Amino acid sequence: MKTAITEMFGIEHPIIQGGMHYVGFAEMAAAVSNAGGLGIITALTQKTPADLANEIARCKDMTDKPIGVNVTFLPTVNAPDYPAIIKTIIEGGVTVVETAGNNPVAVLPHLKDAGIKVIHKCTAVRHALKAQNIGCDAVSVDGFECGGHPGEDDIPNFILLPRAADELEIPFVSSGGMADGRSLMASIALGAAGMNMGTRFIATKEAPVHENVKAAIVAASELDTRLVMRPLRNTERVMTNDAVEELLKIEKEKGDDLKFEDVIEQVAGVYPRIMMDGEMDAGAWSCGMVAGLINDIPTCQELMDRIMGEAEDIRQRMNAISA
Repeated sequence: MKTAITEMFGIEHPIIQGGMHYVGFAEMAAAVSNAGGLGIITALTQKTPADLANEIARCKDMTDKPIGVNVTFLPTVNAPDYPAIIKTIIEGGVTVVETAGNNPVAVLPHLKDAGIKVIHKCTAVRHALKAQNIGCDAVSVDGFECGGHPGEDDIPNFILLPRAADELEIPFVSSGGMADGRSLMASIALGAAGMNMGTRFIATKEAPVHENVKAAIVAASELDTRLVMRPLRNTERVMTNDAVEELLKIEKEKGDDLKFEDVIEQVAGVYPRIMMDGEMDAGAWSCGMVAGLINDIPTCQELMDRIMGEAEDIRQRMNAISA
């Protein structure tokens, strides 16, 4: 399937793996890229730019297909060494960068000069237009369904994607609630040129996370995620567990007086314990409502083949409908 996204990124299928914390390692990115999509390494999971350089090199040993790197710009006092991260990405020969969080305008000239395509994650049309205006090549439009940070507007993809299509001139992909061929074809019908999948790729054989994490996603329904940190205007959709329910209790008790320090135990530094060690109640971890559509743990190749087969079946079925 050829779309503006496959042409722009040089990939076979218009499917991108989201840049997920403690998931986007070389093994994950290479498996997705080898299956015809665009695999993404998560830069901030790596402790140093040197570690990131090693991870990029490791990934390139596993695939000769295009890969990307996610760089999330955090609103923090002790910011990561972003100039060194960008330099590492350029020197590593990466062809695509997925940016997220704060405005990436400061790094765009460096990436553009290196011939790197930039796709920015957005949760609102106004943010997507800003990304277009500063020179991003594409955007990932994240609906309210998504795992991680859905923004504060609460607009689901059935509204958000057509709105993006009405306003944008650059290509965009859907994100949030994406799992199968139905997701892909619906996204294209609503104006997208592909889709970004996060949670669905965690539940694959190659995902370098603990089997407890994969089992939790398969066992979950669409009712098993929660929105946390909403009072702090840093809303995150996470899988429910004991720590998350405790977090929500604290939020309710503190009300308008809630501070980040009140919930730091449930949200800070918990990802290694969950993703690597399988401690499923250690804290809050991002998961989309799409967990309700995930019922197995295939290889990335099996998943990609299935999605594209389903998409083709839908295309033929739609073509057969009489006008």
